[in-house]
Amino acid sequence: MDAPAAPSRLLRFAAPVIVAVIALALWQALVVAYDVPAYLVPSPLAVLRTLVSDRVLLFDSLAVTLGIALTALAISIVGGTLVALLFVQSRWIEMSLFPYAVLLQVTPIVAIAPLIIIWVDDTRIALVLCAVVVAIFPIISNTTLGLRSVDPGLVNLFRMCRAGRLDILLRLRIPGALPYFFGGLRIASGLALIGAVVAEFVAGTGGHGAGLAYQILLAGIQLNIPRLFAALALITLAGVLLFAATVWLSRLALARWHDSEVSPGD
Repeated sequence: MDAPAAPSRLLRFAAPVIVAVIALALWQALVVAYDVPAYLVPSPLAVLRTLVSDRVLLFDSLAVTLGIALTALAISIVGGTLVALLFVQSRWIEMSLFPYAVLLQVTPIVAIAPLIIIWVDDTRIALVLCAVVVAIFPIISNTTLGLRSVDPGLVNLFRMCRAGRLDILLRLRIPGALPYFFGGLRIASGLALIGAVVAEFVAGTGGHGAGLAYQILLAGIQLNIPRLFAALALITLAGVLLFAATVWLSRLALARWHDSEVSPGD
């Protein structure tokens, strides 16, 4: 039973790595073959050299951006879950307030970020709030859907056993909503990072404690394109790692009992 599963898991990780290696090799070959200047498109080796030489600056900036994104994600998880629990208590509450949650999703962050930055004195808090605006909707939407998507027969069974509203919520609705919650968490993790970067672009904060967005802006102004690509690579890697962490958490929480995380070989 376990023998076929192991190659499948290995292929799941090996296939994207092989594609990435081929793409990077092709990129390097084209840049060298056509003698493309580094200020237009740097080679992967040039980006790697810049990443090594500017590692202190870039990783310090990455820590700032990640700190903002993770703080926003934590606030989105707590706030989004509480809002979803409020919605499930009454259809009237959900119908009255859910459209305003949708407004957070459809309003471009670049349009409201300047207002948030003006209204909030502390720049870091303003950046976190901008990222929360971007990241909170998937948590609210998916968790609410999960709390609502409970088998009515099971609800009636609980009520026949004289289970109260709190018992139904804790023992039926919340466990049933976990796959939906983790689905929203996967989306929100990437959106929190995007929101943090966009907010940093809008704020344009520099100097000590600047994030990766400022390093990208500065590198573009200075035509230091290898550093720009290195900063982009770090943001991409951070996003992939955040997504991988949410996938791992989902599997840790659901693997033993939910079909969405039980592989055929298990």
